[in-house]
Amino acid sequence: MKNTVGFAVFVLVVLLLLFFLSSSKKVPPIPSDALHSGITTDAGCATCHGPGKQAPLKPAHPPKEQCLVCHKKK
Repeated sequence: MKNTVGFAVFVLVVLLLLFFLSSSKKVPPIPSDALHSGITTDAGCATCHGPGKQAPLKPAHPPKEQCLVCHKKK
């Protein structure tokens, strides 16, 4: 019984640690300026942030087809 409780506490600590590490990333919001006012789809982001555009994303940026999942309007 003592081993089971210890294991359950260990699993809980690991899960909490993973949760806090994953939620600590600060994702910049979509600016509330004239350039971004009409953006409602991920395709709208690609017009400026696609490869070879005026403000391309870094190669290490996470999935580039899901902008509005992480970035929200102010």
